[in-house]
Amino acid sequence: MQGSDTCIFVPPVTSAPSSSYVLIEFQSRDSSVGPRDGNSGGTLDFQLNEEQLQLKKSVREFAEREIKPHVMEWDEAGEFPLATIKELGKLGLMGTIFPQEYGGAGMGYVEYVTAVEELSRVDGSVGIIVAAHTSLCTNHIFLAGNEAQKQKYVSKLATGEFIGAWGLTEPSSGSDAGSARMTAVRRGKNWVLNGTKTFCTNGHYADVIVVLAVTDRTAHTHGISAFIVEKDTKGFRPGKKENKLGLRASDTAELIFEDCVIPAENLLGAEGQGFPDSMRILDGGRISIAALSLGMAEGAYEAALKYSKQRRQFGKAISDFQAIQWKLADMATEIDAAMLLTMRAASMKDAGLKTTQESSMAKLYASEVAVKCANEGVQIHGGYGFIKDYPAEKFYRDVKLCTIGEGTSEIQRLVIARQLLRD
Repeated sequence: MQGSDTCIFVPPVTSAPSSSYVLIEFQSRDSSVGPRDGNSGGTLDFQLNEEQLQLKKSVREFAEREIKPHVMEWDEAGEFPLATIKELGKLGLMGTIFPQEYGGAGMGYVEYVTAVEELSRVDGSVGIIVAAHTSLCTNHIFLAGNEAQKQKYVSKLATGEFIGAWGLTEPSSGSDAGSARMTAVRRGKNWVLNGTKTFCTNGHYADVIVVLAVTDRTAHTHGISAFIVEKDTKGFRPGKKENKLGLRASDTAELIFEDCVIPAENLLGAEGQGFPDSMRILDGGRISIAALSLGMAEGAYEAALKYSKQRRQFGKAISDFQAIQWKLADMATEIDAAMLLTMRAASMKDAGLKTTQESSMAKLYASEVAVKCANEGVQIHGGYGFIKDYPAEKFYRDVKLCTIGEGTSEIQRLVIARQLLRD
């Protein structure tokens, strides 16, 4: 890579795993814009290209080799896999969507979704660590930051030298994120932050955190601004580490700011534009949660499929029974539908189109499919689905977060409905 020592993740050409889709080539939604080059319409291509297939196979191999042997150990201990995350940084997977000039891999959302999906297929904890770091923290700085901020922070976040976190949610403001109470007051050449953020992924391990704080209470959501805070800043400390149902190897923390003084240049974007910018960031973040959901749904399905072929009852494999076959058929069909919604949103993002509706659709559907697949996976395993010797129970615990984080399913339905009713 020019101007960086980071190794871009471009593996050698090899055969790729099955179930590889993509991409729809998008045009303007304006119906007055006619077909290009006299053709009847846009191109539909449901296959990943050669480089994307290479990426998919290589991330899968890495996950199987470096992550899978440790999944239950990390889960039981609630251990953050720091060494593995640093390895992902060396492979370019902590900065997939960012330009090479800022230390990134120079790829797009399709590649990013593919990587998060394959990591999450083995361990959703690793998937969500990468997603929060990339889609939320780093991407907020990349999209809203000035050139000095990009050079200072994105270049280190994209290589994995720094780990990033993002703080929007507060103890009293979850879905109603605009009711935030954390404040930022300008004092001379500095800002002073006071307040608490909660449910912050990577909170204890982040080198850089983007936080939202109120700078003008009278302006409501247009009085919220974004700030960059470094981990050793006086007045800032990570607080309680949450003891979670699932995704236990990811770190979910409280962030505490008590007269935390940061320089004025750490204001991220324009004053008062933090909330609108964060909604833009969540359009991309929700695609990554769809990918996280998709990967875990696939993992749960594959475990159930394998078990159904091995488990014998009444003299034959349980996969020979119609009840099990229908469960597997529904799981596979819904996973494919979730894949297409997710890849559509990713493709549109790469085309530079607005994806508010499509991101929410992908996140809503993929997360609920993941919950259903994990539930059916436990049911197919029977009693063995309830014990930790088999992967079904962990997928069951892990997937539920996907219907909650970065906007609940209920919020996604509201977002979709508002987009549908705009005209």
